[in-house]
Amino acid sequence: MKIRVGVFFGGKSVEHEVSVISGLQAFNSFNREKYEPVPIYITKENEFYTGEAISDIANYKNIPELLKKSTRVFLMNEQGKVQLIQYPVKKFGSSVVAEIDVAFPVVHGANVEDGSLQGFLRHYNIPLAGCDVMASAVTMDKYVMKTVLKDNDIPVLDCVTLNVKEYQRDEAAAFARIEGRITYPVIVKPVNLGSSVGIKIAKDRDGLIEALEYAFTFGPKVLVERAIMNLREINCAVLGDYEEAAASECEEPVSSDEILSYEDKYVAGSKTGSEGMRTAKRELPANLTPQKREEIREMAVKTFQVLNCSGVSRIDFMIDKDTDQVYVNEINPIPGSLAFYLWEALGKPYAELLDDMVKLALKREREEKNMLTSFDSNILQNANLSGAKGVKK
Repeated sequence: MKIRVGVFFGGKSVEHEVSVISGLQAFNSFNREKYEPVPIYITKENEFYTGEAISDIANYKNIPELLKKSTRVFLMNEQGKVQLIQYPVKKFGSSVVAEIDVAFPVVHGANVEDGSLQGFLRHYNIPLAGCDVMASAVTMDKYVMKTVLKDNDIPVLDCVTLNVKEYQRDEAAAFARIEGRITYPVIVKPVNLGSSVGIKIAKDRDGLIEALEYAFTFGPKVLVERAIMNLREINCAVLGDYEEAAASECEEPVSSDEILSYEDKYVAGSKTGSEGMRTAKRELPANLTPQKREEIREMAVKTFQVLNCSGVSRIDFMIDKDTDQVYVNEINPIPGSLAFYLWEALGKPYAELLDDMVKLALKREREEKNMLTSFDSNILQNANLSGAKGVKK
């Protein structure tokens, strides 16, 4: 019997469109002899839709028309089976549209990649591909991620965080705190977004004001760190879990400006803008010495496992060319296009990568079933609920 995989993509995120591209790439790459993938599109209002039309990228040029041709659904766990139920339900006959055995999120950005969707799916007790709730949340918060990595002797740049309320309340104090810790030029970015969204470099106070106000349009909290101007950016993906993990080939993205932009990642090199990270300009493999390549690949695996990731994540590195020092910049728990091109460079086809991710999801599910989640005793049998403090007696 084929394994039914629910491929979730879209969602309430500024990276919605990128997720649609990545999700459909994955959907189309599953081995149909082993898997029965089910496309599940999440609208920007967090509604779920499925159906044949959902699997065709051309239909997303007109989403209102796409939804008219598709079936809105919700999830239900019925006797251990996770079902997609048509909404509104039918008055007569079955409203079950499909059943899924594994949930496979291919989502990017806040409100989905940050543990929100993962927590929702875990509620239904369904095996989940990729990072769990905690790892998703930690990796998507750049400040928390840096704190965990620094505590484990993995090199990261020092930073300052700032929320929009404290900035509005006392701009002078905010500037003093930033400039007291970090020298210009600095880079400002939203604390929990990916795909280079909301990022600007500031070379002076005026630039800092502009960068802060820009970043705050994407989120209430930002991170400020030193900008390495003589920079090489190197990316490396990792596949595995806490027990065993392996690094992919390394790439060096080609930027059209001082920082790698959203357009560099998803539009440059693509005539249609619908091919995700696959067509971004890059050197693959990156032009690195064997020693530097292995240093980065080893650091990628250590970063992945320290953050308790699972499935496939991509770690983005910075090399300060003036010192040859390597720093972890950020980690993408669900990278664009699942970074499949970094594995193809080592001879692993995309279908095999997806197969490995499903196996890891099923492995984690088996391990979690052996964990205690309840006790035999029932304290409610003797609880006195007649008074306000009854539960404590």
